[in-house]
Amino acid sequence: MSKPVIKSAKFVISNSDVHKCPQDGKPEYAFIGRSNVGKSSLINMLTGRKALAMTSATPGKTLLINHFIINDEWYLVDLPGYGYAKRSKSQSAQLQEIISGYILDREQMTLLFVLVDSRHEPQKIDVEFMQWLGENGVPFAIIFTKADKLSRSALAGNVAAYKARLLEDWEELPPIFITSSDNGQGRDELLQYISDVNSSL
Repeated sequence: MSKPVIKSAKFVISNSDVHKCPQDGKPEYAFIGRSNVGKSSLINMLTGRKALAMTSATPGKTLLINHFIINDEWYLVDLPGYGYAKRSKSQSAQLQEIISGYILDREQMTLLFVLVDSRHEPQKIDVEFMQWLGENGVPFAIIFTKADKLSRSALAGNVAAYKARLLEDWEELPPIFITSSDNGQGRDELLQYISDVNSSL
C-alpha cells in the first residue's frame, strides 16, 4: 500500500463563528488538546510544512478556528486549546462557546483528534472532555504527543495507564495514535487513517 502523500497544504480561513467556516462540504478533521500539548508542532509535522500552524512558546495562542485545505480534498482544522489557566472568565466562556459550537454544530466534522501529552498521567480535564464527547456522540480518536521525550517503557506505561482510566467509563477505546513531532513518529499511521476514513465516506 502506498503511503498517503500531502501534496499541498494551504491556510484558508480563521474565524470564531462556526457559520463562517467553509461551505464546500469537504470532510474536516479537527485537532484539539490542552494548551501546550504540541498541537501546532504536530500539524506542521503531519503536513510537512514548518510554519503552517504557528507554534508559540506561549500556551493558548490559538483563539480561533483555523482551516487548512489538504490536497484540495479535505480540511485539517486547528481548534483553540482548552484548560489554559491564565484566561479571564469571559474569555474562557467565549472559547468554550467557540469549541462546543464547532464540535456540536459542524456537520462537516468527520473526526476530532484529541491530543494528550504522553509524559503525564491521565489528566482530569482531558478525561472529562472525552466523556463530554461521548455523551454528545462525537466521533474522536486520541493522539499521544511528545513520545520521543520518554523512554519506551515509560511511554508504554503512561499509555497503558490512560487506557485503563478510560476503560473505567468506556466499553471500548477510540483509535489511539502515538506521535512525535520531532522525529515524525506516527505520521504515516495518522495520514493513512485519515485516508481510509475519507475512502469510506
